[in-house]
Amino acid sequence: MARDLQEQIKKLIIDRRLPSGAVLPTEPDLMELLGASRNSVREALKALQAMGIVEIRHGFGTYVGPMSMAPMIEGLAFRTVAGHYRGEDSLLQLLQLREAVETGLVSRVAGNVPPDDLAVLDALVARMEAEATAGAGLAETDRAFHATLYRGLGNLLLSELLEAFWDAFHRVRTDLVELPQDPKVTCRQHREILDAVRSGDSGRAEDAIREHFGNIRTRLTATVPNETSRLPNERV
Repeated sequence: MARDLQEQIKKLIIDRRLPSGAVLPTEPDLMELLGASRNSVREALKALQAMGIVEIRHGFGTYVGPMSMAPMIEGLAFRTVAGHYRGEDSLLQLLQLREAVETGLVSRVAGNVPPDDLAVLDALVARMEAEATAGAGLAETDRAFHATLYRGLGNLLLSELLEAFWDAFHRVRTDLVELPQDPKVTCRQHREILDAVRSGDSGRAEDAIREHFGNIRTRLTATVPNETSRLPNERV
């Protein structure tokens, strides 16, 4: 019954073309519209809120939610941690998934990155090199590089999916293992990806992406996680 009500509320949002932030019918209106009890409607709305489909603002009403990738990120992160404590190579599997997506995409952007984005990518690699020299972390600049690389495709869902993979992998990686990293190698690999994309050589661009992820994979498989540093039921 609860699942059926969830589907009906989702259909209502679609049929009425309601955007994020739009107000939904009140509980009494939903009860009448769906022919359901107050408790059933509330249960369905709470489940949809957990998915980011609706947002319940107590004292104000219920609204169409942001429908973000946050629940997916949480699910990926939890699944990876749970798999790790079962002795599975779940972090490696998550890395392989992200590698497969980016390897398939980079050939599409090779030679097609807008000039403005190429300038941003140049600046990001230069910043990465400066951070490496200063001994600072590269994570946020690295993240911005990959986001900028594909944004010219104009696919918002794809951008959110890549961000979800990034968030899940790096949150879990930080919790489970500390990967030894030579920042100069990371900078060189991103410079090679940029040069290959700029030249329009899709094969070279794919090879550069594979080398980058291959380096991460090698460091990951060579690292023994510190099993005692975090309890299995701690928040990720």
